[in-house]
Amino acid sequence: MASEDYNEKHLLKETAQLLGVEWTDPTLTRQYWELDDGSMISSLRWLDAEPQVVFLHGGGQNAHTWDAVGLLLDRPFVAIDLPGHGHSSWRADKEYWPVTNAERIAVVLDRMGLQDVALVGMSLGGLTSLHLAAIRPNMFARVVIVDVTPSQMEQMKKMTLEERGTTALTQGPDRYASLQAMIDATAALAPNRAPLLIERGVVHNSQQFDDGQWGWRYDSLKPPDGQEPSEFLNDDFLALWDDVNRIQVPIMLVRGGASVFVTDAHLAEFRSRAKEFRFEIVEGAGHSVQSDRPAELAALLTAYIGA
Repeated sequence: MASEDYNEKHLLKETAQLLGVEWTDPTLTRQYWELDDGSMISSLRWLDAEPQVVFLHGGGQNAHTWDAVGLLLDRPFVAIDLPGHGHSSWRADKEYWPVTNAERIAVVLDRMGLQDVALVGMSLGGLTSLHLAAIRPNMFARVVIVDVTPSQMEQMKKMTLEERGTTALTQGPDRYASLQAMIDATAALAPNRAPLLIERGVVHNSQQFDDGQWGWRYDSLKPPDGQEPSEFLNDDFLALWDDVNRIQVPIMLVRGGASVFVTDAHLAEFRSRAKEFRFEIVEGAGHSVQSDRPAELAALLTAYIGA
């Protein structure tokens, strides 16, 4: 890859202005955690105090997807780059799915010494959060799942490319002629998102290679032999419903009003399994609620997580 002058706060002040948030120039600290297998997990810590929230992003995203929400929350938190995403290392075995993600992230959070924090996960990060909360029952006070259920793969079989939104980018080209081409491709699949948030999101999620071409800052999530993801992951994802049963703390499910990832049947299943359950819809948001309607999601989180 070509060398780069990476800026963690690229367009962050402009994002604060867009959201009507007073600019305080928050401290952002990038940390790297080496696991026993030699792989590296990267985390982005906001502010210097002990984190109150752990954020996990969706597939094909990275820790910076939570920046707009973070500006509005105005509380210390840590956002994790899932394996194979952002600044975390890529893996030869391409094992980037919820159970193994959760096992690796649990090690990192153990080293951070976190307790009684809120856990917020979106899409792949939401499914990872379900298993993480199940295997670390004393670490989290509340769990928030954004626009996903363990029935995701079954639902994606029924969805059009347009309905999949920006998740379709993970099955698209690996290389682009320019950064602007990546921005344009994202904008075409994110009609509910402010252009500024699209641009800064792509900048944080892209990298330029030595040949001048551009690509995503995540490893390929394309399944082997041209299969659809639903063909080889469905059973593994459905098994996560058992984790919902195991979670003893309150769970809130947030659905994007313009998204079809979560159906009424999925909602009913969640209600029947969760010990203490709350459901909210963010109108005008697609699958990536945190990017499409950050102010509305931040308000929900503030009310749910509490002081």
